[in-house]
Amino acid sequence: MTTEERAKRGGEVIRSLNNGQPQPNLERMREEFPFLAEATEAYALGDVWSRPGLDTRTRQLAAVAAFAAIGETAFMKIHAGYALNAGVSEDELKEIVYMVTVPAGFPRAITAARTLSELFAERRP
Repeated sequence: MTTEERAKRGGEVIRSLNNGQPQPNLERMREEFPFLAEATEAYALGDVWSRPGLDTRTRQLAAVAAFAAIGETAFMKIHAGYALNAGVSEDELKEIVYMVTVPAGFPRAITAARTLSELFAERRP
């Protein structure tokens, strides 16, 4: 499969996660860092994210947990939004934060909780 085909598949993945829309951060990155954007789209999304074996919901829960545990709350917030789009409930995301206390500690979990609170507030009418 060519890089172009992989990137196309990655674009389809991102639109499926983001309610049919492109990902704004990826599009901004494409302007200034086209190689990084292409690599993200082709490899992370086109190769890894589109693999069989896990459904979208499970992938998003795993991503939220991983990003929360390493303290990458900006990425965690994006993937928590995708998780909500995929049918994950706010309560399930809160459980992920509680689980993060074990491997990553309370400071990371508390920071993740604040980030989720922001996301929930932004998405509520």
